[in-house]
Amino acid sequence: MLFFSYFKDLVGREVTVELKNDLALRGTLHSVDQYLNIKLENTRVVDQDKYPHMLSVRNCFIRGSVVRYVQLPPDGVDVELLHDATRREARGG
Repeated sequence: MLFFSYFKDLVGREVTVELKNDLALRGTLHSVDQYLNIKLENTRVVDQDKYPHMLSVRNCFIRGSVVRYVQLPPDGVDVELLHDATRREARGG
């Protein structure tokens, strides 16, 4: 639940999602659920030469099980908040 609550705070921010098939999409995070399924708006393909068939995609839903990485905006990471939450979760409360 730690990551789910963290990603909820990033709604409306631009993120890059890399999938397990090496496709990377950049867009505005519209929503995320407890399975880390992600909905992106204003989507752009990072490597347009490799995936020209994806150029027309503007909004997409990404199943959480196919996500390899989510790159966050540098100013979107509150390290102290993550450390505190991780410590609380490790203690079981």
